[in-house]
Amino acid sequence: MFRPALSMMNFPRLNMKFRFALVLFVTLFNILSIPALVSAQQPDRPNIVLILADDLGYTDISPFGSEISTPNIARLAGEGLSFTNYHTAGSCAPARAMLLTGVDSHRNGVPNIPEALPAEQMAYDHYQGVLNDKVVTLANVLQAGGYHTYMTGKWHLGHTPELLPSARGFDRTIAMADTGADNWEQRTYLPIYDKANWYADGAEHTLPDDFYSSEYFIDKTIEFIASNTEDHQPFFAYVPFQAVHMPVQAPREFSDKYAGVYDEGWTVMREKRRLAAEEAGVIPEGTEVVVTPGTLIWDSLTEEQRRHHARRMEVYAGMVDAMDMHIGRLMDYLESIGEYDNTIFVFTSDNGAEGSNIILPNGGSPLSSWFDIVGYNSNYETLGERNSWNAIGPSNATIAASPLTYYKFHANEGGLRVPLVMSGPGIGRQGEMTDEFVFVTDLAPTILNLVGIDAHDGSWLGREVERIVGVDFSEFLAGTSSQVHDDFDSIGYELGGNSALFKGDYKIVINRTGQSETEWHLFNIRTDPGETRDLAQEQPALLEEMVIDYENYVQANNVLPMPEGYARTRAILGDALRQQ
Repeated sequence: MFRPALSMMNFPRLNMKFRFALVLFVTLFNILSIPALVSAQQPDRPNIVLILADDLGYTDISPFGSEISTPNIARLAGEGLSFTNYHTAGSCAPARAMLLTGVDSHRNGVPNIPEALPAEQMAYDHYQGVLNDKVVTLANVLQAGGYHTYMTGKWHLGHTPELLPSARGFDRTIAMADTGADNWEQRTYLPIYDKANWYADGAEHTLPDDFYSSEYFIDKTIEFIASNTEDHQPFFAYVPFQAVHMPVQAPREFSDKYAGVYDEGWTVMREKRRLAAEEAGVIPEGTEVVVTPGTLIWDSLTEEQRRHHARRMEVYAGMVDAMDMHIGRLMDYLESIGEYDNTIFVFTSDNGAEGSNIILPNGGSPLSSWFDIVGYNSNYETLGERNSWNAIGPSNATIAASPLTYYKFHANEGGLRVPLVMSGPGIGRQGEMTDEFVFVTDLAPTILNLVGIDAHDGSWLGREVERIVGVDFSEFLAGTSSQVHDDFDSIGYELGGNSALFKGDYKIVINRTGQSETEWHLFNIRTDPGETRDLAQEQPALLEEMVIDYENYVQANNVLPMPEGYARTRAILGDALRQQ
């Protein structure tokens, strides 16, 4: 209870000796009473809003050169620091697991999406495709540090009670447990699931009739934050959107804003993106590009096929636009309650653009029989609306990835390099871009340091857990350090047989799945982000050194080889296609 400070005015008749003694007493009393008052007047610990787009490509936001309107993300970029050399995993679940733990995917239990894991690998404890009990999440640590913790959106790290976000450090949750789901209603998006598994605070959840994913996630985030504003505790809000994972769907008023924008095709749009990214400082001037193998020739398509492909991108752009608008609603709400300036914002994507070929050039699909059963269609007139099923496909994905090569699942830059924007308290570099290399495991320890909470050292609540391997780059954000990783740091990566290792400005890469490569490639990804100049023959000593580093990474993390004849699409869709 607050007690007013003592004053000598209450003791007017005491002699000088007693007055002197009392002065000392009163002074000490008042000093000892100050801390509670001072602490109450100090700025609150910062809130955290971690926004994760799904399958968003490298240049899909306006600060990175996109024609898509994203003014709210652009505002965050203008108030903070944008990373143009940030790398993540090549698919959903491993990226999310590393983001939330700071631990390599082969040690946190999620080396691949569970839908793509071969049975031979799932015989091993560290290859289950769900977040294991040997890791501590960012939410766990923040919750123990006095933070309210909220999550609204796609989880994809397990759907049994002990694996849901409500059991991994989050106070309040709205979670879609699987790899994806419809954005308009509670229905599965692929025949690999019997139903769309939604949960609220750990219990099965039914979506409202007026559901649209991006809107609903922000509605619930605001609701969660509003429920605890009176106790003045900071909050951590994790918002993993479904946008722009397939099925790509958006309200028509957003999609129609982009009518005609993509009518010139992916070759023209890819070059426009490259030039805009150069002008924005996202990539070096004169960055070269290669045509990703498998990209169709636009002029070889029929008029009807071109029309359909362009509309698929219009809906995609609309979905990004809608996501940004709803992010803006959250920003406006935080301003209205006086918390915007005291909030750290992190915006990024889980991996590069999705290039799966599920919708054919004529609008048909290999899943057409299942579409007929469940009521989906890919009709041009209603594409992106309720009951429609849309995906941009591999050729359009080269626009989203521009000027990088390949896309999701591949270990090339188009699969691993995505935008990262950070703003708020502790980020002293504002309105800047940096090409400093950062990896997904670096975010968790950095966020903890920004809010003054120590990361665990491999021990949590009396038990041994996996140590955080990421690097805290808060000093770089503050502008007091010029480097995140030194030139001798090596960061290994593997997913589904596709591998990479980063060291300084260099990267080695091999894609055994999808591209059936047998030899490593070497690139300087700082000067050549398009991976156009293979340096393997020019610098054999460096290549050998980095291959040895990768082999050490494999041994240290018990990375398993892929079974003979493994094919990702067959692993994911094989059973589903046979069930049609």
